[in-house]
Amino acid sequence: MLSDPRKSPPRAVIRTVERIRDVLPSLHRRLVPGHFALLEMVAAGWLSQAIHAAAVLDIAGALADGPRDGADLARAVGADEDALHRLLRLLAGHGIFARRRDGRYALTPLAQALRADAPVSLRDAVLFYGSAEHRDRWTHLVDAVRTGRPTVHADTFFARIRGDRALGELFERAMVSIDGLGQEPLLAAHDFTRYGTIVDIGGGRGALLSAILRRAPDCRGVLFDLPEVVADAPEWMPEARPGGRCTVVAGSFFDSAPVGADAYLLKHILHDWPAERAVHILRTVRAAMSPEARLLLIELVLPGHIRPHPGNYIDLEMLVHTGGRERTESEYRALLADAGFTLVSCTPTVSPENILEAVPAP
Repeated sequence: MLSDPRKSPPRAVIRTVERIRDVLPSLHRRLVPGHFALLEMVAAGWLSQAIHAAAVLDIAGALADGPRDGADLARAVGADEDALHRLLRLLAGHGIFARRRDGRYALTPLAQALRADAPVSLRDAVLFYGSAEHRDRWTHLVDAVRTGRPTVHADTFFARIRGDRALGELFERAMVSIDGLGQEPLLAAHDFTRYGTIVDIGGGRGALLSAILRRAPDCRGVLFDLPEVVADAPEWMPEARPGGRCTVVAGSFFDSAPVGADAYLLKHILHDWPAERAVHILRTVRAAMSPEARLLLIELVLPGHIRPHPGNYIDLEMLVHTGGRERTESEYRALLADAGFTLVSCTPTVSPENILEAVPAP
C-alpha cells in the first residue's frame, strides 16, 4: 500500500493493474448465471446510496479517533442502532468499514476517504453524486438517450447550480475533491516550467493552477472564471493575494479570454458541452492566443477498446446533465481543427486523464 494516497506508481504498473481489474469482473460474470450477474449490477445503485447515507451521517468522522461499539456509534451519528448495523453490514461486506471480533466498528482504507479531513477526501463528491438532485437527473436517462440531450429542466445544469447556493457550493467542493485525485499525475506528465504565464480557463477555485505555480516557481498564473466564482479567490488561493504570482480575471469563456499568455489551460471544460458550443469556446480562446502560445486540454480521452473505462460513465453523466460528451483522441483532433487548432500530442497520465496539447493552425 502506498504511504501517501496522493502519490502514484509508474504508469506501466497502473495499466497492468487496470487490465487485471478488468479481467476479474469479466471472469466473475462468466462463472455465474447471466441473470445473477445482471442483478448484481442493478444492486450497485443501492450500494452507492448506502455509501451516500454513510457520508451524510458522517460515520467515518465519528470513527476517526478509533473503533466504537454499535450503541456508542449510533448515539454519535444520531441513528437507530439496529438500522445503523444493517447499513454497516452491507458496507463492511464491500470493505467500507470493518466490524471487529469484539463487535466494534472501525475504519478501513476505503472508509478513510469518507472523512472530511482525510488527505484525499471524497466525502463531498459522495454527497453530491448521491444527492436527490443528481439522482433525479439520472432517472431521465431514457429521455436523454431518445432525444440526445438532457430533458429534465429548461435551464442548463450550470444555471441550476448557480441558482441554488447550497447545491452550487456542494458541487464546487465535490469537483475540487475529484480534481485532487489526478493532480500529481498531471504535474508529473507535463513540464509546466516551459511557460512564463499560464491562463486557467474556467479554473474554479484554482487548485490546479496553485499546484502548477508551486511546481514552476518562475511562472505566473491567471485564474479566469465567472465573476461569482472568482469573487473571493484571494481567500482560498494564496497566490492570488497581493504580491502573489496569480492575477484573477472575471469573465465568460463564451465571450473572451485574457490575452498574451504562453499557455491556456482548460481542464474538464470541453466535455461539458456539445460540439458547437465547445468549438465556440475554443475559438474564443484562440482569438486571445499568440501564434506561439499553447493550448492544454485535460480530459478523459475515450480509448478505442470496449473494456470498462471511467470515461464511459462520465460520458453518460454529461448526457443527462449538460448535453456534453467524452471524446476519443480522433474526435478531439477534429474538434480542435474546426476551431483553428492543430493537435500536437495526447499524453496519458497514470490517472484516467490525458493532456492534449495543441497550437493555433496557420
